[in-house]
Amino acid sequence: MADQPASVSSLPDPALQMGAFESMQSELRVQTLTRPSLSYWQDAWQRLKANKRAILSLYIIIAMLLFTVFGPLVWRVDPAEQDLLQVSSAPGAERSAIIVAPYSAWDALEAPQIADAQDADAAAPASVPVNITDLQLAETATTQQVRLEWQPMAGAADYAVYRNLVEPTGPGTFGLPLGTTGSKETRRYEDLLDLRPGPLYYSVVAMDALGHELPQSKTLRVNVANAITLDEAADRQLIKPGETRELGSQVNFALHPMGTDYLGRDMLALLMQGARVSLFIGIAAPMLFVLFGIVYGSMAGFIGGRTDQLMMRFADFVVALPFLLFMILFKIAFGIGPGESGIIPLIVAMVVLLWPATARLVRGQILQVREEAYVNAARLLGAKTGYLVLRHMIPNTMGVILVTLTFAIPSAIFTEAFLSFIGMGVAAPTASWGSMSNDGIKSMVTHPHELFFPALMISITVLAFNLLGDGLRDALDAKMRSRE
Repeated sequence: MADQPASVSSLPDPALQMGAFESMQSELRVQTLTRPSLSYWQDAWQRLKANKRAILSLYIIIAMLLFTVFGPLVWRVDPAEQDLLQVSSAPGAERSAIIVAPYSAWDALEAPQIADAQDADAAAPASVPVNITDLQLAETATTQQVRLEWQPMAGAADYAVYRNLVEPTGPGTFGLPLGTTGSKETRRYEDLLDLRPGPLYYSVVAMDALGHELPQSKTLRVNVANAITLDEAADRQLIKPGETRELGSQVNFALHPMGTDYLGRDMLALLMQGARVSLFIGIAAPMLFVLFGIVYGSMAGFIGGRTDQLMMRFADFVVALPFLLFMILFKIAFGIGPGESGIIPLIVAMVVLLWPATARLVRGQILQVREEAYVNAARLLGAKTGYLVLRHMIPNTMGVILVTLTFAIPSAIFTEAFLSFIGMGVAAPTASWGSMSNDGIKSMVTHPHELFFPALMISITVLAFNLLGDGLRDALDAKMRSRE
């Protein structure tokens, strides 16, 4: 009996087949979209972008470079220009001054002969106020002069005058000795010594005939106002030529967003100039000694054998050399005297002494890469040594080289800052963050901004490069990718 033909319902449905085919295509498309093909460097960039700290550090470094290169084009202030009216001025300090008359000698430096407080009205001349308190100002205190007068003190043969920035708490804490009046009859004193706006504490102490201080003393808190004469304001272009101002009117000084240093130089302009020096040393020196370390380590690792051992023992010898001693020797060899900037000796010392660490890392990578199959295949095909090193070995060590360079830059910046801080690197008038910190620490208590800003720039830059180096190390490490 002949076989019956298959029923129509048992045949595959063309629509179902088409749907299954489209479903398979969609699944393959999803797999293709979710698993893109990336090169080694593309994958490293994706991993680096996922590290928020590293990306933030990269942005900080870019901002620092823009601050260094383009900052002086925006803030056009000469870092060597001195604003003597705003010496050691802090950020946000008072920028105004009152117009005063030109200085004239104090006519009556001799105080009236007053026997005691009871007969003061009878003994004092009419031109002298008779209601003299213990210690008071003869006139408004300004940065031009501070004039004091006081009553006689019992047993005094002379008077010593002191000045302090903080309120004295007793004998021995009066502060800077300004001088003596010379006699018990002279009970006035005029202070002209380096006056700056702000509060000052003046103390007058009685002295006996032998020059010993007595327990009698008086202290007065004085608010010194910033002052300038009309001619000085015109010379410094604070007012228009030929413009007249009334005494007591105000003028505004130049703006210094980060204050000024002890010479009246703009801190923002100095930081920009210092960034150029510090970053030049911090980037140029590592690039040179890392490059030398790459060449040296590649040669040692590729040649191998006794040559490798001899070359690495020489690297060990260089590591043992004292950096500071050679820095001194290089300064002498280059004829750099005391107080002169030793930028070139500093770079030479880094290049000569800091390459062994890079050479060791590159040598280890070369020893590993030279045993790979593709290197042996290239060697069998007749590739020369230079081709093998430049085409296969060094490109496969670029990850280690980049990480090493990223960590070497902050180390070089810190080395320059340290040497400049101790007076062995960059010296005034050349500005660097290290030399600015060296200058700022001398007035750290009274003017902390002179130390704070350069130290902050060093800290931010070093931290940013270190965090970026950590991110690059994680992104370029093949072992970490395999663990994921």
